[in-house]
Amino acid sequence: MKIAILSRNSRLYSTMRLVAAARARGHSVRVLDPLRCYLRIAHDGFALHYGGRALKGFDCVIPRIGASVTFYGTAVLRQFEMMGVYTPSSSDAVLRARDKLRSLQLLAKHGIDLPVTVFGDNPDDTADLMNMLGPPPHVIKLNEGAQGSGVVLAEKPAASQSVIEAFRGLYANFLVQEFVREANGRDIRCFVVGDRVVAAMQRAAVDGDFRANLHRGGTGSPAKLSAAERRIALRAAKVLGLGIAGVDLLRSARGPLVLEVNASPGLEGIETVTGLDVADAVIQHIEAALA
Repeated sequence: MKIAILSRNSRLYSTMRLVAAARARGHSVRVLDPLRCYLRIAHDGFALHYGGRALKGFDCVIPRIGASVTFYGTAVLRQFEMMGVYTPSSSDAVLRARDKLRSLQLLAKHGIDLPVTVFGDNPDDTADLMNMLGPPPHVIKLNEGAQGSGVVLAEKPAASQSVIEAFRGLYANFLVQEFVREANGRDIRCFVVGDRVVAAMQRAAVDGDFRANLHRGGTGSPAKLSAAERRIALRAAKVLGLGIAGVDLLRSARGPLVLEVNASPGLEGIETVTGLDVADAVIQHIEAALA
């Protein structure tokens, strides 16, 4: 099997692990910087070039597209799809997951529980927007933020108002969510591959923070999932159309809540914490899909 991995940096841990796992199973692998790919679109067919040469003969493409290059990266991924190349997560699925508002709307429509979320643009409606959500604390987050960036906890109404006004002044799209206090600064990262949760870890925020992201200094430990948590993680990935996903859950008084679904989940943290070979599970899933 000939596999392409779309990644800006071939030396990233996740990219290197996927390359190693694929080669260990006898496959040919090439890492492609999506920004160096260029496309020909015509009624008589599609073409992709890289460094002056045509890209041909690939059986599968694995997207590892960073948030900063979502538009161009998904265009390249879509071109591969148009050329008949299999991908575990389609370009449309990646775009659905990258837009936090859109993904939450889709999850809620399918009955998946999540923190109550409000969204509005007009400054005149801010007071009513807050009333729709309920009393603070409120979590205010940028719609396209990643790895915990652009996420603020506002503990009083005046703080919520100030942060909202600041984000509006930057012409940023943002969401306001309920703060799930009983989560105690912890969340669960479920790594979904196909129809299985192949690994799960609990992440805990450092003292003084509420964001559990490992990139923010949070700590991780292996997590044992309940049947309900496993089921909701699989459903969330399926609703968004992702064959490979990182589904973040909060343990709340009313049951598991989906916090976010990541289309390009990192492997380093979860493999290190759990000791599991997640990269090999990804390659096995692709083999089964193409069989």
